[in-house]
This record gives sequence, C-alpha cells and structure tokens, in this order.
Amino acid sequence: MTTMNISLPESLKSFVDEQVAGRGFGTSSDYLQALIRADQDRERLRGQLLDGAASPVTPAVDETYFADLRERVRRSKQG
Repeated sequence: MTTMNISLPESLKSFVDEQVAGRGFGTSSDYLQALIRADQDRERLRGQLLDGAASPVTPAVDETYFADLRERVRRSKQG
C-alpha cells in the first residue's frame, strides 16, 4: 500500500477525527478509504444509469413477456 499525505484545515481534521471515533473506523486512513470506495461506487452507478438512459427503449416486461419466455424454454427442451 502506498502513502499519501494530505493537508486539512483544522475544522475538517476535527470532523474526520469525530467520524473515526464515532463510526468505528480504526484510523483516519480507514475512513478516507471508505469515502473513496463509496465515491467509486457512485461513479460506477452513475455510468450504468447513463448507459441505461442512452439505450434503446424496449417493450415492457409484463406477464405476456414471461409467458412467451417460458413457452420458448419449454419448446427448446423438447427439441
């Protein structure tokens, strides 16, 4: 693991210290790693949502869709 030094104003350092103590993190590094992972997850989700929004519109998935799908599976098992 590599080391990164950051500078924080006293108010932010106090906030980090409170979060570490109050939320069960072992160190401030653990807290910052959790924040970064959460940000990565948000970015990944945002990308997936944007990809989905840009994809073509498909027919609604309803009971008819599933009934047709079940019938296709039944036919493929018979043949």
